[in-house]
Amino acid sequence: MARDFRVSRRTALKFGLGAVAGGLAMPSIVRAETKEIVIGGPAGAAKYFNADLFPVIEKKLGIKILYEGTNSLTNLQKMQADKAQPKMSVVVMDDPVMLVAADQGLITALKAASVTNLDKLVDGAVHRNGLWANYQKPWAGIAYSTKRLGTAPASWAELWEPKYAQKIIVPSLSNTEGFWTLLAAAHLETGKPYKEAQYEIDAAFKKLKSLKDNLLNVYTNAPQAINLLEQGEAWMIGGQFSAYTLIRKADGSPVDLAVPADGGFAMPSGLAKVTGGPNGDLADAVIDMFLSPEAQSILATKAFVAPTNPATPAPAGFPGSSSLFAPDWAFFAKERPGWVDRWNKEMI
Repeated sequence: MARDFRVSRRTALKFGLGAVAGGLAMPSIVRAETKEIVIGGPAGAAKYFNADLFPVIEKKLGIKILYEGTNSLTNLQKMQADKAQPKMSVVVMDDPVMLVAADQGLITALKAASVTNLDKLVDGAVHRNGLWANYQKPWAGIAYSTKRLGTAPASWAELWEPKYAQKIIVPSLSNTEGFWTLLAAAHLETGKPYKEAQYEIDAAFKKLKSLKDNLLNVYTNAPQAINLLEQGEAWMIGGQFSAYTLIRKADGSPVDLAVPADGGFAMPSGLAKVTGGPNGDLADAVIDMFLSPEAQSILATKAFVAPTNPATPAPAGFPGSSSLFAPDWAFFAKERPGWVDRWNKEMI
């Protein structure tokens, strides 16, 4: 009769085979010791984060970054759902969503002792006593297809011109950049400057409704929208970021970004440490790297965003701050949920 030569764990220990068993278990032990950190951020940043920025940070810190790309509201919802046991350690979100996260205790204050670049940023880049910091400042205007348009759009009013029926894409208000078209609509309907028009939301929705005939699509996923622009199916995207559009242009795509004569917009991007998130010390180190001139130089040249660390040289051709309007983000954060509901009822 054949004998069963399978070795039980007890037998292995009895006959001194523990070293063999331990050797077989080593790969799982090695994996457990791997330094990993989860960062949540915008889907549109995934390309230059993964290709250009993260490899530098990973090499410098000896870690592996796991990136979850989506929009800011979705990241906020993840943080709310995982509050008792967070999965993300660092989150990258737009300032108006950071305001909500701060009010709900979802992010924790950064300290200059462990994030040494925090005290080196330009004025206004650190918020709520360190609850978050701006690591970059992209700008927003009208993205357009250079295959379809011979000249850059000169005004936001061009989005409404009848000749562009079924040629225009705008972001949903679920995306922070959706506010740019809403703000432009308020300005066009009231004739008021942006500083006053941003509070005229009824007028904004009235004007937006008249844009429906021109809409090819309303997006929540920025990369998919840019693909339609590259293919020439869309001719313009109202309210698009420099970081989404100009990086594609640099890669040879037939797209460009216009800052219209009636003005573009400034959109600081925030970086924060998740309250109770894993690997807190590692989160501090990653955030410090984001705020360093080394990392911000990569972002400026690869993602076309203005740096917030003044030791970082800004490339030539970036728009001056006088041509960019920064809205009342506290008002935006307070009113946004109602606007999103209204958008879903009136624009979809």
